[in-house]
Amino acid sequence: MPDSSPYSVVILLEEGLTSDDATRVRSLHEGIEDPVAYHVLLPLDDAPARLQAAMGGIGVADPLSGQFPLPEIDVREIVAQVREDSQRALDQTLEALRATGATAQGTLVTLDPIDALSEKVTEVDAREAIIITEPHVVAEFFHVDWTSQARRRVGVPILHLLEHENFDEQAGGGEGISGL
Repeated sequence: MPDSSPYSVVILLEEGLTSDDATRVRSLHEGIEDPVAYHVLLPLDDAPARLQAAMGGIGVADPLSGQFPLPEIDVREIVAQVREDSQRALDQTLEALRATGATAQGTLVTLDPIDALSEKVTEVDAREAIIITEPHVVAEFFHVDWTSQARRRVGVPILHLLEHENFDEQAGGGEGISGL
């Protein structure tokens, strides 16, 4: 009796995929005979960073007086907006993958992204993981980027692709970036 389990691929994203990105990801698995199932992980946008940016005006007053103008900030509103923006990006990513004929489901991640990736790979018995980010040259040079961390911790092949670049534009002739 043939194995009918899907060829599971976990995708860790920094931001949502465009339809072109989804088409390129799907093209990587065209020759696989088993059904391919994509499991997308999208970390919640960094709410503390947004909060810090919103409060950026603090400290422009006289620091010696001890009085700082506090802007009217509703932390719950910022967190809700972050969650809404991230959910919208995840939904658009899943739509883009499904438009290519793929089976796709997704989750917003609140854990460390590499912990979440490792857990999902184990949970779905994934055969590979794809990490799609913007270039992070310094982190990649010191091997502290998501891909380097994942290669040390996750027991499946890891492919790093750059957001919004076709395979010809990426370092390594379509193999994703692997360092400098």
